[in-house]
Order: sequence, then structure tokens, then C-alpha cells
Amino acid sequence: MPNDVKTAVSIVAIIVAAGLAYWSGSPVRPEYATFVMGTAVFMVIAMWIFPEAGVKKGDLKK
Repeated sequence: MPNDVKTAVSIVAIIVAAGLAYWSGSPVRPEYATFVMGTAVFMVIAMWIFPEAGVKKGDLKK
């Protein structure tokens, strides 16, 4: 995934998580706000650290 797409997905994920965690009308219970934010941050960090699965040119059999 290109870095500009990863950046956009990261920003959207954090904004959505913050909205769900701290918006008073959210379906998420207030005591889970820290868990929601922690999970979102973990997922964003994991997206940047771990590479995507893919096929290398030499791995294909003809």
C-alpha cells in the first residue's frame, strides 16, 4: 500500500475511533473509551510496521 494511502487510512481510523470513544451520543460505553483508542492506535501502528502479504516475482510458477 502506498504511503499516502496509509497516511489517509491512519488519519481516518484515529478520527473515527476518537469520535466513537468521546462523542456523548456514541454507541460505545464511556468506560471503554480508552480501550477503543488503544485498539485504534495499535491497528494503525501494526499497519505501518507489518508489510502486506504479496507474491514476489520469483515465487510464481509457470
